[in-house]
Amino acid sequence: MAFQKEILFTGAATALVTPFAADGGVDYDAFGKLIDWQIAGGIDALVICGTTGEGSTLTDEEHKECIRFAAEKIAGRVPMIAGTGSNDTEYAYQLSKYACDVGADALLLVSPYYNKATPKGLIKSFLDTADRVNKPIILYNVPSRTGVNIPMSVYRELAKHERIIATKEASGNLSQVAEIAAELSDTLAIYSGNDDQIVPIMSLGGMGVISVLSNVLPRETHDICAKYMAGDVIGSRKLQLDLLKLINSLFIEVNPIPVKTACGLMGLCSDSMRLPLCEMEDKNKAVLIEAMKEAGLLH
Repeated sequence: MAFQKEILFTGAATALVTPFAADGGVDYDAFGKLIDWQIAGGIDALVICGTTGEGSTLTDEEHKECIRFAAEKIAGRVPMIAGTGSNDTEYAYQLSKYACDVGADALLLVSPYYNKATPKGLIKSFLDTADRVNKPIILYNVPSRTGVNIPMSVYRELAKHERIIATKEASGNLSQVAEIAAELSDTLAIYSGNDDQIVPIMSLGGMGVISVLSNVLPRETHDICAKYMAGDVIGSRKLQLDLLKLINSLFIEVNPIPVKTACGLMGLCSDSMRLPLCEMEDKNKAVLIEAMKEAGLLH
């Protein structure tokens, strides 16, 4: 059966870092340059204020301004997806409504974290927002951070909603991804949430990836997806495997510490982060630098 809902994008979306200035605030000049560099590099969509964008330590005002600024800067050149999920469902709705009002093309809603939820609570929480906004929603399943997996019983119910169009699957569980694809392929698009699983998930019908890697290699991450979509499975797989050492080094410490460090080393933006995130351990930074050199990012 053909996919019955809007496909927001195929390919690679960058879960974009949020640059900070010397005074600790958001560096909007660097943010704008990053957005332009990503689009010039061939990226297919941008996710603002997600996990990689340190959305959890932005103030409410900063979170909103980052979304507004990005929507204005992107200006329709690629789809802009705003990270608006929260463990407070009402806050998630309020932030989602704001994002819709200022021009986001879609919302990325992580499952409620810390307080967690039963399957019934997950369904009620996601539908509470979906029923009240007017833009498409991508679910975000990342049990390593939230403490709860979105099970098939929940996916079945949520896929019925006209505005819930996709999931970012970062469970690492390819068997679950296969189940989603087998049962819901006509109503729920799948994006890999892990850079080391782009090709495996696309082989199960995935539409692409929401990526950390593409912060530093937008063209190559796009190409992994584009080659696969064009039928060049061998070329796509080779590029995925050639970049595996760099991918692994970008997760040698909790994301976004390594990728923010990599952006700093490349001169894309400051490598500063907000506590509880902090600078990399020297031994891990050395591994990252070596992987970046092998990938041609540093000399």
